[in-house]
Parts: sequence; C-alpha cells; structure tokens
Amino acid sequence: MVDDGITQINKPSHIDVRSDTVTQPTRAMRAAMAGAEVGDDVYGDDPTVNTLEERTAQLLGKEAGLFVSSGTQSNLVALLSHCQRGDEILVGDCFHTHRYEAGGVSVLGGVMMDVLATDHRGVMQPSDINAAIKPDDLHCPISRLLCLENTVSGHVHDVENITGLARAAKAGGLLVHLDGARLMNAAIKLGVPARNIVKSVDSVSLCLSKGLGAPAGSVLVGSRAFIKRARRMRKLVGGGMRQVGILAAACIYALDYHIERLAEDHANALRLVDQLGRISKVFVDADQVETNMVFMKIPEGSSEPLCKYLSQRGIMLNGGGSNIRIVTHLDVDAHAVDQLAFEIKNFFG
Repeated sequence: MVDDGITQINKPSHIDVRSDTVTQPTRAMRAAMAGAEVGDDVYGDDPTVNTLEERTAQLLGKEAGLFVSSGTQSNLVALLSHCQRGDEILVGDCFHTHRYEAGGVSVLGGVMMDVLATDHRGVMQPSDINAAIKPDDLHCPISRLLCLENTVSGHVHDVENITGLARAAKAGGLLVHLDGARLMNAAIKLGVPARNIVKSVDSVSLCLSKGLGAPAGSVLVGSRAFIKRARRMRKLVGGGMRQVGILAAACIYALDYHIERLAEDHANALRLVDQLGRISKVFVDADQVETNMVFMKIPEGSSEPLCKYLSQRGIMLNGGGSNIRIVTHLDVDAHAVDQLAFEIKNFFG
C-alpha cells in the first residue's frame, strides 16, 4: 500500500539522525489514531488492540500476540514468561537484552544471564551455545532460554543463521526468544517474509515504534499458552493499559503502509555512505551497511565539536566517541541525507 499521508502535520525543521525512534506520526497515521475504536484492553475489550494482536501473530506465523508499551517491556515480559527464578538465559555479549535493558530480568525475575561471544556482526556460534548449556547439576543454574536478535547494529542475521542457532539451543532443551526490534528491516533486506526468519523460534518481540514509525508499542507473539502467561507478566510489571486502541491503530497503520518503504531508508543509508566516503577525514565501510544504520569513523576528539557544529545547523547527531552511528528513517529523505553530508564535509574542510 502507498502512504498518502507521509507529510507531517508539524514537519520537523531539523534533521534528526540519532535513531529511528525519533520518527513523527504521519498525518494519515494520526487520523487513524483519532478514529480508532477503543475499549478496556485489560478486560480484553479493545477491538483495535485485538485486531493488532491477531494481525501481528498471523504476520509472524505464531498463534497469538500481546500488545505492550515498548520493545524493552516486550522482551522483559517474554523472558519472565519463559523463565523462573534461578534459571539462566544465554545471550550475545552485544545484544540489547543484555546491555541496554537495565538488567530487568535479573532485577525483577531473579534470572541469570550467561553472555556468549559474538563477532563484529553480532553473530554467535552454535558450538558456543552447546558449550554454555549447563549440566544437570545442583551447583548450576538451569539453562532455560536462548535470546537472539535478528539485526545487530544494522547487520542482518539471515534465516539460516537464526535457524542454526535455534536448532542448537533446542537440541540442548532450551526455548528461544528473538528480539525483533528491526525485524522488518531484516525482512526487506533479505527479501523474505518475516515469518520465515522467525519460524524456528518460540517467541518474538516486534517493535513498531522504530523504522515503522508508530509513536509507541510492540507486540509479543508466540503460542497461545505462552501469551496467556505473558499477559499475567505484563500485569505484574505494570504494563496493563486501558483504552490503548489509539496507539494500536497507529501500529496497524504502520503494518499496512510502512513496511515496504523501509527500503527507502536502506537506500538513503547507502546514499549517505557514498557521500561520506568522499570526505578525507571520514571513514565508512560500505560493505558493513546492510539496513538503515551507518557507522562513521572520525578523528579522535572531533565528535563533540562536530555534534555542536551540526546542532547549530539544525542537525541532531549522537556523539560520544570516534565511531558515530547515523540512522535513516521515514523523516530523513534524500535531501536531508545530502544536507547532512554537506555539513559534515564543511566541518572537516
């Protein structure tokens, strides 16, 4: 489908490439939100939420879904639903669930994390999973779950990779959860249905507030029995929401209109790489750009001055080191990419 409302109500006067979480709802998405039929979702009475959950489960080839407020909450609810206190999760050393979710499953669930090494693309090896699974020994935690991601820093993990890791985990008696924060980016890049990527895993978190452009929300999918447990865990962590069909309507709109357009974000990332590659003091590796993320290496000590310079020109960029992440999204068109590259070139002379 073609989004006929891509123009923002309040078009940002600046360029923000800090993340794809900064996207603004389009005019048509806001109209869908305003017209949403709602009810009390804690009672299961919100028809728009129910539709979103059913649609997402069908899209990903699972039995049922659960709407939650964020990707972090979705992962937390999934991990708490799969595991009990004293259990252990195997997770990659650079994965979001390990590094950027405040240790929630350990703090709230008493669940340990065993961190496995990954390569520069965030890929772990099946042999490492086999070696990490604990024996049936009263001195050891119970290895219960493998937690995966399907894109790591823009790198796509393909169907064969996900399937191989899931196979190794299940051979050792583990369940498998996949953090699908940018699952649709991976599907577009690979040219395969998203359900093919997640066929071998037990549960999936699909975030709708990143490249898909919804203002908030993720959907957790899995078996009906799993989602029943997850609904209880959502309540436990304070995630029950009432007339939230207003947000669910935005998410449905995102599924209808914003999946195929992710290819534009990928193309704009490559457009940026092409231009940055012509700047003598900037290094980018085009071979490492697979989706909507570009990592730009700049001279030591130049990050803070560059970010200040760009900010004065209405461009938002996260600094903090010599390797800077730039993220394209639906509010960053080709013109914005060209403007960003132009200003970076001017800064470095």
